[in-house]
Amino acid sequence: MEYMQYIIIIIILVVIALAITRAKKKDFRLEANKLISYLGGASNIIGYEFNKSRFIVNVHDVTKVNKDGIQKLGARGIVEIENQLKIILGENAKQFEKYMKDLK
Repeated sequence: MEYMQYIIIIIILVVIALAITRAKKKDFRLEANKLISYLGGASNIIGYEFNKSRFIVNVHDVTKVNKDGIQKLGARGIVEIENQLKIILGENAKQFEKYMKDLK
């Protein structure tokens, strides 16, 4: 009977650990939607490409871009050259690339 209590406690701890791990994972579909929104919407995006940890995007109007919002998504830096933005996303770039292709 005593072992049964330990087993129940272990199961509860495993369930809690899984819930915490799941809550910490980013939902990249939601993040990609936010990124498109922060770039001024899909209609403002001319073209984009991913290059390792960077997301390079050409936009019609740079004034529509919310750079602070992009930074809050986890961008490590943003370089603006005319109508092109180079956004450093780090190790998350591959996930963003996958979901951006699905959304655009």
